Amino acid sequence: MKNQNNEIQVLVTGGTGFVGIHCILQLLEQGYKVKTTLRSLKNQKDVIQMLKNGGISSFENLSFVETNLSSDLNWDEAVKDCDYVLHVASPISLAVPKTDDETIKPAVEGTLRVLKVAKNAGVKRVVLTSSFAAVGYSHNDNERLITEEDWTNPDDKHLSAYLKSKVLAEKAAWDFIQNEGKGLELSVINPMAIFGPLLSDKLSSGHDLLKRLFDGSLKAIPQIALGITDVRDVADLHIRAMLNPKANGQRFLALSGGILTFPEVAMLLKQNLGAQGEKVTTKIAPNWLIRFFALFNAGAKNIVPQLGRRKNASNEKAISVLNWKPRTNEEAIIAAGKSMILYNIVK
Repeated sequence: MKNQNNEIQVLVTGGTGFVGIHCILQLLEQGYKVKTTLRSLKNQKDVIQMLKNGGISSFENLSFVETNLSSDLNWDEAVKDCDYVLHVASPISLAVPKTDDETIKPAVEGTLRVLKVAKNAGVKRVVLTSSFAAVGYSHNDNERLITEEDWTNPDDKHLSAYLKSKVLAEKAAWDFIQNEGKGLELSVINPMAIFGPLLSDKLSSGHDLLKRLFDGSLKAIPQIALGITDVRDVADLHIRAMLNPKANGQRFLALSGGILTFPEVAMLLKQNLGAQGEKVTTKIAPNWLIRFFALFNAGAKNIVPQLGRRKNASNEKAISVLNWKPRTNEEAIIAAGKSMILYNIVK
């Protein structure tokens, strides 16, 4: 199997990212040749170290290309001789955007840039990492199950610029395939909140939330509900969608199944992580208090639309079409916490 896979080359965009590095790890474990894009080649050593932490010892099948989603530079080199592209990277701006367009435009243009060069290079299929943000954020019926047929309304006034960017970038991708794809195949993965093990001390957004539970900076827990998925399963789903003919033209929700409330997440950490878990707060913030803080706190303001909403979503399509076997919510959260202890994020 490895000898056969060694003839196949896969581009993974965003090699330093949480999902990207796990995709690279699994592809190398399965014998594929892998290219990955980095915003700076100075980050090569970080990627190598994370892969070593994940158990990789040979790097002869891995190569790097310096490029970013806001420039045409080196993208032709990135996709050259690649059979597949896992487009995981998202554009990053360290500055606070003055307008929504500053967030949305790079996301849409970056996605289209990758699709265009992939088509021109004769890539067979692109697997795009989208988000549950593109599926279920306009969904107000707690009783109805959310599926891949659902779409978030980008005109919803409650959406942040980031959430809008995820919807519009995915819609732009499907429009491109329909109108200009000319044989290029597309599959899309829409993960819910991604946890699971880190491979370094670099925090994802989800792990940053957990860190705030551990270190006491989050004094009380908002009563919000999360659909959860393990990063290892997200990477596995990308590879399944890359290979399976039935995945062409399809989107797949990535979640373990069911939901956890944030207070339940805190309790899991407290009960399963020994002395470090004892530090986790389990004090619950009443909804009225979150709404009060939202009057002058941007973080609280972003939480308010999620209060009282239970985004029940289905993972049946990924399971039935791609034979996906995700870990449980509990496994994803506990693995996340243990990795944070391992890399001394939690003392």
